[in-house]
Amino acid sequence: MIKKFIFAGLVALLTTGCATGLNSQQTAQYNSMEARGLAVQEKNPTTGALLGILPGGGSFYAREPAFGVLNLLFWPLSIFWDPVSGYDGATRLNYNFSKAQIDNDKREAEKKLTRDYQDGLVSETALARGMRDIEDKYRY
Repeated sequence: MIKKFIFAGLVALLTTGCATGLNSQQTAQYNSMEARGLAVQEKNPTTGALLGILPGGGSFYAREPAFGVLNLLFWPLSIFWDPVSGYDGATRLNYNFSKAQIDNDKREAEKKLTRDYQDGLVSETALARGMRDIEDKYRY
């Protein structure tokens, strides 16, 4: 009886330790990015989940090689948590890539508008309006 509780506790510990998804704030931000068409899909979460059926596949796909090796060692038990790790890891990568791309695009748009102002192509009023528009466009 005690062995069953220890085994269940070990499985619960391993399943929660390998899934590294987004927190609630990041999930809301990523949903906003997707709704506004700003999200970048570097990895497909469904592919990560399907590869999680293979030994360590989901973790390796999500660029988590340490978890991939761990899941190789615990295969076939890792079938219970590695699909979740693959899905969550791919979603996390997409969030991070989206955030970096949005920040980069915003900086480039601000630089261009500032250069146009310095070159006398836009007025100070147009610069202020343009900066507000850029802020609104790239807010997530």
